[in-house]
Amino acid sequence: MWFLLSIVALLCWSGSDLFSKIGSRKDDKLSHWKMAMAVGLVMGVHAGYELLSGSVTITWQDIWTYMPASALYVLSMILGYVGLRYIELSVSSPICNSSGAIAAILCFIFLQEMPNTWQWIGVACVALGVVALGASELTESDMAREMRQRNSKVKYDKSWIALLFPILYCLIDASGTFVDSVLLREEATGTFLDAVFPNVLEEGVANVAYELTWLAVGVVAAIYVLAVKRERLHILKLESDPEKLWDLRIRCDGEKLIGGVFETAGQLAYVYAIGDTAHVGFAAAIISAYCAVSVLWSRIFLKEKLSWKHYASIALAVAGIVILGVFDA
Repeated sequence: MWFLLSIVALLCWSGSDLFSKIGSRKDDKLSHWKMAMAVGLVMGVHAGYELLSGSVTITWQDIWTYMPASALYVLSMILGYVGLRYIELSVSSPICNSSGAIAAILCFIFLQEMPNTWQWIGVACVALGVVALGASELTESDMAREMRQRNSKVKYDKSWIALLFPILYCLIDASGTFVDSVLLREEATGTFLDAVFPNVLEEGVANVAYELTWLAVGVVAAIYVLAVKRERLHILKLESDPEKLWDLRIRCDGEKLIGGVFETAGQLAYVYAIGDTAHVGFAAAIISAYCAVSVLWSRIFLKEKLSWKHYASIALAVAGIVILGVFDA
């Protein structure tokens, strides 16, 4: 069962990347808030099911205790949604998913958790891959960029801002992972963090607390989008280019909801796959490679095409992510 759940997590999270990217239109400045609405709705529904079924019992104190991790995770995801308007998914996803390497460094600094040799190799591969990916993106000539983007649905300009959002996602998500590891610890860390975070939570409780936080964010986002900005959602709307009347395109805010469903389903599959303690390393290795599948989907469905330097950098970063997934488990 662990293998099936790992594949489900890999496909769902890569699917979430794809549909989040499709829903992040370059001309829609509210797309990230609409994504927050969708994710908040789906996670809220699942949290409600967990509570009503009696699977999890939670208090306001639990929600407050887990709030530092929840806030960091939510903030990183919203910034990630903003960034998807300005950069290819093929570039964004590997950078975002390099957060595990940063989390490993934070654990080394604050928890004195000494990484083994393979973990150091993984961190080095991720770091080199991300730096090389950023360099490939920023040093590419305008002519080469225009030629490779010829068949893609959206054109992207070379910009530091475009790289800034996935980098911010990586750093903030890594901080969330670090706080998460402290809040879900099985024993005292022996550091000042025991005083800062004295309470320990069970994984099921933490997950529902996180989903309820997303629900609150989704409600706020809905009020902002629907009431303040008076934006209308389009479940299905055909658009055409004035210069190419035959080129009909479907504008569908529903893809954001699909992205939210995939995000929540992937999270559930991940929790249960990793819960099989006899196969943690294998499950982590499979799931950690989901950003590589996101790159594949972007090539197939979004017609994104990168240079060989981009792909070599991505391969190095993905290799490091997989190594960390195996040996961190």
